[in-house]
Amino acid sequence: MSRITGSADIGSADIGSAVTGSAVTGSAVTGSVDIPRTMRASVLVAKGRIRVEERPVPVPADDEVLIQVASVGVCGSDVHYYREGRIGDFVVDAPLVLGHEVSGRIVAVGAAVPDTRIGERVAIEPQRPCRICAQCAAGRYNLCPHMEFYATPPVDGAFQEYVTIQAPFAHPVPDTLSDDVAALLEPLSVGIWAGRKAEVAPGSRVLIAGAGPIGVIAAQSAKAFGASEVIVSDPVAERRAMAERYGATSTLDPMTDSVADLGVDAFIDCSGATPAVRSGITAVRGAGTVVLVGMGADDVPLPIPVIQNRELKVTGVFRYTDTWPVAAQLAAAGQVDLGSLVTGRFDLDHVEDALNADLAPGSLKTVVYL
Repeated sequence: MSRITGSADIGSADIGSAVTGSAVTGSAVTGSVDIPRTMRASVLVAKGRIRVEERPVPVPADDEVLIQVASVGVCGSDVHYYREGRIGDFVVDAPLVLGHEVSGRIVAVGAAVPDTRIGERVAIEPQRPCRICAQCAAGRYNLCPHMEFYATPPVDGAFQEYVTIQAPFAHPVPDTLSDDVAALLEPLSVGIWAGRKAEVAPGSRVLIAGAGPIGVIAAQSAKAFGASEVIVSDPVAERRAMAERYGATSTLDPMTDSVADLGVDAFIDCSGATPAVRSGITAVRGAGTVVLVGMGADDVPLPIPVIQNRELKVTGVFRYTDTWPVAAQLAAAGQVDLGSLVTGRFDLDHVEDALNADLAPGSLKTVVYL
């Protein structure tokens, strides 16, 4: 290890970080002597077009760590940005590095971070809240209005060889977890957060719409939380079969099976499909909970009389708060299976293929390895 002072030693600090334009001039960075000055990054340069570029290696600010990326999961949001160039109000109007499901190893630390962290294998919680606004003060840092989040314009993500993040958001992982599994603690965190919002507890009966990656992970999370019944609805037979392999107690075909009389404690929509949302609400018993996870239409007509008469709680999911320790524990204990969800692996030169892998039959979860 060596003491490196100033930004000229290992590159610019404003690339690939959850913090744009971190000040590093005059700051001290402790790290390995073999950190290169530049790195390769896969960049979305226009809708539907990816290019591999050479960029400066980022320098961690005082409270950050520098991570050599090992594995990055492909999320549906990455695919959406690649194909559509936007998600709602978030528009890609400049080159952007995608990828926010990340694992790697700490290779350098800022001046305020103990150098004992160098060498740690970590999973990244890919966000930087301000920590001082009313939402952060209330413990809802996922709702911070000043949030900077990986792979959300204009903040670069992790389809590149090195990234920085504030030290508390680089979560240590046990060596029993592979790099791919460590990266997938991010989507598992979505499932955990959905389960918490749905108030899943031992004995709960839960309906989940959508047997894609998040639906399958949400089903596993619900079982880990103690749900006695996890019903998964999906129109594709192969996906229903997959959901059963990953813990669903039963499955339904929404094209032929009604859910109206199920009387479940909670409904978690992971499909984003308007018919699934509307019918799923009718499946919930009085005072139950509806959690909307999937991204679909901007406006959906809801069965208001059902919501009113049953006093249902309807809520959304926007990322997560304080989920990584639980996610790592569930994965390490074998209570969720993430590794076998990986159906495709691509290197940095084939990120475009990774982003299109969902078009192949049987595809579930794709990762990019570095």
